[in-house]
Amino acid sequence: MILTVGAAHRRDKHRSCHASHAWPPPCRAALSVAHAAWGCVVRHAIGSRMRILFITATRLGDAVLSTGLVEHLRQRHPDARFTIACGPVAEGVFARLPNRDDTLVIEKRRFDLHWAGLWATCLRPWDLAVDLRGSAVTLMLPARRRRIMRGGRRPGHRLAHLAGVLGLAEPPMPVIWTDESDEARARALLPSGPLYVGLGPTANWSGKIWPAAQYAALFEAIASRHPNAVPVVFAGPGEAESRMAAPLVAALDSHAPIVLAGLEIPQVAAALRRCALFVGNDSGLMHVAGAAGAPTLGLFGPSRVSEYGPTGPQTLACVAPGPEGHAPIDQLAVETVLDGALRLLQPGRVQAAA
Repeated sequence: MILTVGAAHRRDKHRSCHASHAWPPPCRAALSVAHAAWGCVVRHAIGSRMRILFITATRLGDAVLSTGLVEHLRQRHPDARFTIACGPVAEGVFARLPNRDDTLVIEKRRFDLHWAGLWATCLRPWDLAVDLRGSAVTLMLPARRRRIMRGGRRPGHRLAHLAGVLGLAEPPMPVIWTDESDEARARALLPSGPLYVGLGPTANWSGKIWPAAQYAALFEAIASRHPNAVPVVFAGPGEAESRMAAPLVAALDSHAPIVLAGLEIPQVAAALRRCALFVGNDSGLMHVAGAAGAPTLGLFGPSRVSEYGPTGPQTLACVAPGPEGHAPIDQLAVETVLDGALRLLQPGRVQAAA
């Protein structure tokens, strides 16, 4: 089954939790007094330039999806300065964010001590604190305004839930910020001429991985229609990613695949923009591709496309037959994926890297 995901999530209802709605009355009263006191401190301590603390995900895909909120705030407050708090894997997502003062990397520790460390680091005053982790830390920080996303899994696309944090009717689309050095690196890695087909054979667990033989058969079918097609296999840093990508690299040996592994996230985004198509498992890389604006086809088996389908100007999802969130990925037929790929490679949309 092929789904158009890029626009469908906009219809999802969104809900969010601001500050202390879920706290009992005595706690709410105490927090109100504390917030009023902090407000006095903040009004005297913050200068004219707005300062925003943005606490986001540890996982790559969730962090990418949250970039639309950051970009919305940046466009609304062009002079604002940003401090980002995120996990180590997601740090590179914000590396090229304009007006970024700092990135605070949250390393998980026993007994949730990482939150105490973050609190101690962020005791400076803030105009706005946005917390997508639903932690109590933000309640104890000196901030004029707070926007806190409640925790727990719930139906609907993640983008709709994120939009609710800021009370937005339309979810802002994710972005990946790059600079000229990233674009130059991508041009060197993927020179002009061929029609590059990006492939993302890795994921954070094996159940999400479409078999290498099926990826290879897909590329063979695309190459039979586009003789100038060149496979580009993307993988993240580390041995585990290389091991997951190795079977596909071997299966495509006769096509001399280009392997891009361990690049910085902005470089990955720039390289994806040079691809006429990206096909990949449900993963952080899939979300990077969609946010970068690459024609992106996400493959779903035992994960929920209704919650994490790819987003971007040119995105589709192929879903294995079976109950949502429980379908075996190896049952996703090559013919189904090829149909989705060819829809993204329509005449007039296909172009070789320039």
